[in-house]
Amino acid sequence: MREPYAVREAGLPDRVTVYEVGPRDGLQNEKAVVPVEVKAEFVARLAAAGHRVIETTSFVHPKWVPQLADAAELLGLVEKVPGVRYPVLVPNERGLDRALEHGVEEIAVFASATETFARRNLNRTLASQFEMFEPVVARALENGLRVRAYVSMCFGDPWEGPTPVGQVVEVGRRLLDMGCFELSLGDTIGVGTPGHVTALIGAFGGPSRLAVHFHDTYGQALANTLAALRAGVTVVDASTGGIGGCPYADSATGNLATEDLVWMLNGLGVETGLDLASLVETSTWLAARLGRPSPSRVVQALGETPTGGTADHDVKE
Repeated sequence: MREPYAVREAGLPDRVTVYEVGPRDGLQNEKAVVPVEVKAEFVARLAAAGHRVIETTSFVHPKWVPQLADAAELLGLVEKVPGVRYPVLVPNERGLDRALEHGVEEIAVFASATETFARRNLNRTLASQFEMFEPVVARALENGLRVRAYVSMCFGDPWEGPTPVGQVVEVGRRLLDMGCFELSLGDTIGVGTPGHVTALIGAFGGPSRLAVHFHDTYGQALANTLAALRAGVTVVDASTGGIGGCPYADSATGNLATEDLVWMLNGLGVETGLDLASLVETSTWLAARLGRPSPSRVVQALGETPTGGTADHDVKE
């Protein structure tokens, strides 16, 4: 397995936590239902590759995301590894009820930074969306759960254009004030650029309790991640194989690929605890089951031999 030449850059964090979203955010966009046994093996492979945070599924209504209708069954199949967190996304109080029934210890809620997306995705206004989150967060905290918050459309909205920085900060601060331990800033349609990233993190007063979630629509995900790291962020969302997007925004393409992120961080001498060869093998295995190649550039480079054949570590049907 090839590795990049490592050159340490001053000012970067010593270690980055990769918040793996492949099983949830990655698979939710798949039109063909992925068997629950495949999902369970995917989660197990991710833990074996060194992941310590794996967002496993979502208790969303099957009408909205049929791919995740097997959430309860999947949680029953996942053999939890000590030291690994398995958060799930919950959209409302009913989702929280189900999470509590199944012994979930960490959840995430999903907010919008823009009016139009709040109406289209949550059927709420930008202001009234908090009425849905407040009881969820409060009850989760009362039951001893950790709560993460996502904010979508932080850099731009397909209907409204660029999102005002102050508007993102206002939404994000309300979620943090509710008691969310971490806030993930999402570039849902991938329009952000490094300067915009730096400005947004600065507007929050620094990186404390912030994570970033980039989509690679315009090829900016790695550049934006590096800008976030230089600003002090130490938690980066990524999806093994680069799968996923957003089912409610047609212009949203795949997530930042975990392998591409790890290659860059390895080259910068930043620790992740992740085994790149295992991640590439997992993506190759998953791609065979999804019936298409992985969009990850690192998987494409390392998953094939220079002559175009398949590398020894690839998994075949």
